[in-house]
Amino acid sequence: MTANLLDFDLEGLAAFCEQLGEKRFRAVQLFRWIHQKGASRFDEMSDLAKSLREKLPSVCTITGLPVLTRQDSADGTIKWLFDVGGGNAVETVFIPEDDRGTLCVSSQAGCAVGCRFCSTGHQGFSRNLTTGEILAQLWHAEHFLRAHLKTSERVITNVVMMGMGEPLQNYGALVPALRVMLDDHGYGLSRRRVTVSTSGVVPMIDRLAQDCPVALAVSLHAPNDALRDNLVPINRKYPIAELLDACLRYLPAAPRDFITFEYCMLDGVNDQPEHARQLLDLVKRHAGRGVPCKFNLIPFNPFPDSGLRCSSRATVLAFGKILSDAGVVTTVRKTRGDDIDAACGQLAGDVVDRTQAARRMAQARTVRFVPPVKENQA
Repeated sequence: MTANLLDFDLEGLAAFCEQLGEKRFRAVQLFRWIHQKGASRFDEMSDLAKSLREKLPSVCTITGLPVLTRQDSADGTIKWLFDVGGGNAVETVFIPEDDRGTLCVSSQAGCAVGCRFCSTGHQGFSRNLTTGEILAQLWHAEHFLRAHLKTSERVITNVVMMGMGEPLQNYGALVPALRVMLDDHGYGLSRRRVTVSTSGVVPMIDRLAQDCPVALAVSLHAPNDALRDNLVPINRKYPIAELLDACLRYLPAAPRDFITFEYCMLDGVNDQPEHARQLLDLVKRHAGRGVPCKFNLIPFNPFPDSGLRCSSRATVLAFGKILSDAGVVTTVRKTRGDDIDAACGQLAGDVVDRTQAARRMAQARTVRFVPPVKENQA
């Protein structure tokens, strides 16, 4: 079985090259061709020795994920549906803004956490993605966007692990992928511009602080354990006090001096003034010193069977004002990609149906998967 080079961080690729009798600098060359230039064929790699270019196809590949669909929003947001085999698919979203380009990346096919307000959780859990499958989303998106926008400059400046799945429940594949994102020979992203979002897997937060500290976002969504138990079931295992303790332990290693708390605004559930005041009490008094933080208020994106509604804009703004008036930095997340169901919490609500439909269409057209750098020519 041949190796997929997207599965390796630079150290892993160096070890692979050593097994082939090659020196480390060959791994650096390969790494740059794959991640900086988007190469998918070894014969493109002009500075590699001809003998190595001829040897590599027999022992390894550079294999991305087949694209089942791509949807383009009126606001510039792009959403891809990637086939990960076995009837499973994952979604990836690019969000352009004036000062940045953010890619929202999936870490699992489905999710086992089962948050009430998240359509991915209602789909259930299928499997973890490999490192290569996580990176293939970035690899494809970056090099498609460069071709699409006719630029040689980096388009994706920020990566958020906020797509399908709980990243810290796929830790072994996540960390090598993060290292490739950060590596100057790879995508060269700053630790401040790579964010891992978690529902609160406390032991893995501690491990991430040691292994690869990037920006941390915590899906809080409730100011007390009784309510959070209902909305975010993992809270029954790692209650709020333990989660906030882990946040305090993470901060000394973090690239930012605060934790971002995500808070989905649910009408009549967690959006009342007393909830805001309870949040303030939590973050200002925990452990006798509080938790340096900012809040990101997220308007809920309704989906069938959730039984939940979005808070009114007036309620969201009033809630945010209570927090900001008390000195806590608070933002309201802009809703992007609504017309293609690409907004926060909407990913993969009907992914199984769309996966099957896309496959039928592809079979009918006998479409062949095209490497990412050529997608704009399809």
